[in-house]
Amino acid sequence: MTSELLSAHSARGRWVLAATVLGSALASLDATVVNIALPAIGHDLGGGVADLQWVVDGYALTLAAFVLIAGALGDRYGRKRVFLVGVVWFMLASVACGLAPTATLLTIARVLQGVGAALLSPGSLAILEASFQKEDRAAVIGAWSGLGGVALALGPFVGGYLVGAGSWRLVFFINVPVAFATIWMLVRFVPETRDPKAPARIDVAGAALAALGLGGITYALIESSTASRGVLIALAGAGVAALVGCYVVERLGSAPMVDLALFHDRQFTAANVATVLTYAGLGGALFFLPIRLQHGLGYSPIVAGAALLPATIMMLLFSSIVGRLSERFGPRVFMTIGPLLIAGGFLLLRFVSTSFVSTLPGGLLFGCGLALNVAPLTATVLAAAPAEKAGVASAISYCVARTGGLFAVAILPTLASMGGLGPAFGAETYERGMTIAAALAAAGSVLALVGIRNPARAVGVPSGPQCPIDAPPLSRRT
Repeated sequence: MTSELLSAHSARGRWVLAATVLGSALASLDATVVNIALPAIGHDLGGGVADLQWVVDGYALTLAAFVLIAGALGDRYGRKRVFLVGVVWFMLASVACGLAPTATLLTIARVLQGVGAALLSPGSLAILEASFQKEDRAAVIGAWSGLGGVALALGPFVGGYLVGAGSWRLVFFINVPVAFATIWMLVRFVPETRDPKAPARIDVAGAALAALGLGGITYALIESSTASRGVLIALAGAGVAALVGCYVVERLGSAPMVDLALFHDRQFTAANVATVLTYAGLGGALFFLPIRLQHGLGYSPIVAGAALLPATIMMLLFSSIVGRLSERFGPRVFMTIGPLLIAGGFLLLRFVSTSFVSTLPGGLLFGCGLALNVAPLTATVLAAAPAEKAGVASAISYCVARTGGLFAVAILPTLASMGGLGPAFGAETYERGMTIAAALAAAGSVLALVGIRNPARAVGVPSGPQCPIDAPPLSRRT
C-alpha cells in the first residue's frame, strides 16, 4: 500500500483519477473504434474476411490470455510500474498498427497491442483502490466509471470521423498523444503500490499455455475454409491440448492465475457460462454491423459509429439504477431479461436500411438489454466469490467475456456464409449472422434463468454508470 493515501478532493487525487481514466480508455475504446474502421482496413489493405477477423481476434486473443496474469504482475512488481509498461507497450504497438503495410503485419501488431491492453486493463481500478482513502474510494470509482462511459460514447464518433476525414490509420495514431498524456500523469502524480502478500511466483506457464490454446483453436476456426484439413486438425488438436495443459497447471500449480475452486460454486459457474454466451453474441453482432452499414448500405464511417450511440446512452442512463435494483431484488430476473432484450435488439438490427432511423429501435433495445445485464452480472460474480478472491473472480469474468467474443468472431462469419466484402457481403449473410448472434444472447438468458439464484443478500457493484460493451467491467470489492 502507499504510505499516504490520497483524498478525492485533492489536486493530486484528481490527476491520479485522470491518469487511470485515460489509460483504461486506451484499451476499452478498441471494442468500438477499430470495428468501425474494419471496412476501410479491408478496402485499403485488400484483405478478405479472414484478415478482418484476425484484426479483431489478434487483439482479443492476447488480451484474454494475459489479463489474468497482468493483475498478479501489478500486485507483485508494482501497479503503477505495470500500468506504465502497458501504456508504453500499447502506444508502440498502436504505431506499428498505424504503419502496417499489409494485413498480416497489422495482425501481428494487433496481437502485440492486446498484450499492452492486458497490462492496462486490471491496473486502473487496482491503482485507485490502493491510492485513495477508504471513504473516498466509492466516489472515485464511480467517477472513473462515469468518465470511462463518456469516453466510450465518444469513441465511435471520433473513430468514424478519423476514418472518414483521413484514414483508418489515424484510429491507431490517435492513441499516441493520449498515451503520452497518460505517461506524464503516471510519472508525476501516481504513487506506487504493491501487495506485500502477493505470491513470489508468477504463473507464466499457465498464461503461455492459455495463449497457445486460444491461438490454435482460433486459427483453426478462422482459416477453416482455406487451410488444409490436416493443418486445421493439427492446430485445433494442439490448441485443445494446450488448454488441457493449462487446466493441469492451474490445478496443480503453487501460484495459479486462476483459482479453479471458484468454479465449485454453481452461481459463479452459471454466471460465467451465461457471460460467454451473451458476449459471444455481442462480439459477433459488433463485427457484422459496421461492415453491413458501410459496405452494404453506404453509411459513412461517422454515421455507422453513431449507430452504437443509442446503446451507450441507455447504459449511461440506466446501469447505475439497475445495479441498485439488482442489489434489492436479486440478479436473476435482470440477467434473464437483459440478454433477451439484447437478442431482440440484434433481430431488429437485421432490418437496417439506408435510413439511419432504421438503426434506432434495435440500438435502443440492445442498449436496454446491456444496461439490465452488466451490473447484475458483475455483482453476481463478486457475490459468489470470497472477499479475498473478488479481484480474481472479476478478472475471470472479464476474460471469459473476451474469449466468447474471440470465438464468435472466429466462427460466425463461416456459419453465416460470409464469403467476402462488398457485393459478397449482402443482406442474407448479414441477417443470418445477426440471427446467430441473437440466438447466442438468448441462450445466455436461458442459462441465467436456470442457473442463477437470488442470494439472500446481493453484493453491490461500484457506484456510477458502467458502460462496457466488450466485457463486464473489471471490479474489486473494497
